[in-house]
Amino acid sequence: MINRINRVIFMGTPDFAVPSLQALLDHNENVVAVVTQPDRPKGRGRKLAPPPVKILAEKSSIPVLQPEKIRTEEYLDTIREFDPDVIIVTAYGRILPGPLLRLPPLGTINVHGSLLPAYRGAAPVQRALLNGDHETGITIMQMDEGMDTGDILLQESLPIKEDDTSATLAVKMSKLGGSLLIEALELLRKDKLPPRKQDNHLATEAPMISKDEAEIDWKRPAHEISCLIRGLDPWPLAFTTHTGQWLRFFSPEVIQGEPTEPPGTLCRIDRDGLVIAAGHDYLLVREIQREGANRMPVTAFLQGRPLQVGLRFGKK
Repeated sequence: MINRINRVIFMGTPDFAVPSLQALLDHNENVVAVVTQPDRPKGRGRKLAPPPVKILAEKSSIPVLQPEKIRTEEYLDTIREFDPDVIIVTAYGRILPGPLLRLPPLGTINVHGSLLPAYRGAAPVQRALLNGDHETGITIMQMDEGMDTGDILLQESLPIKEDDTSATLAVKMSKLGGSLLIEALELLRKDKLPPRKQDNHLATEAPMISKDEAEIDWKRPAHEISCLIRGLDPWPLAFTTHTGQWLRFFSPEVIQGEPTEPPGTLCRIDRDGLVIAAGHDYLLVREIQREGANRMPVTAFLQGRPLQVGLRFGKK
């Protein structure tokens, strides 16, 4: 049965899922259908926009399903008609019901953005950055009805660089996910991919990101603030306040030293950017965005809106 992986259904929605689908197509896998979430309003005009996975599927002439509800007999019958040998899921965005997971002979395989059992949940990429991890990775997993609790099939680690954001890290991880998925399928075909149980005692969670996490607390160490800025870029973006408006900072760097100034104090302005006192060490930020304007280098920002050394950002 394992050697028979002829008909594949792929489920995914955002940019993160595109390299997985592309890898299947490049490897000449027979993707008989793609399931993705419905088109959603996007941008200032709130026009309906297709998910990135749908765009690739239609370009490749693959049938696309966009069900509003997936826990119905009607939907299950539709999937059954495609007679899949396996379902592959990458960032679909919904919890799948048991009958769907068990429908294909080889079950349902997931490309997950962490080294499970670490970071089970919706935001593993962001949580790894927010927590200051130096390493993350991709897990190919046999899905069950729990939240990322299924058996591990294959894993590969990936270093997190000091300048990585959620956006840059997700791109690298999504590409790794595509290549690791193909490796897993080839090993499955050879019956050389035994499942491995997760150690639930080592499990950590990666809950969905909330806008409530985005305000910078300058009393925290500069390293933690840097992780916050990078982890919440590109959404929802970390911010501070000044003169009743928000400011967003980007491209942070920790500068060692014990501040004598209160946290949030602008201590120095130079060609590199703004140097701000934190609860421990200093934070250099090279880019800035004010309310109602675009992101820009600090040098360009200061030409139109000078800042004075000694001012304090955020809550006092």
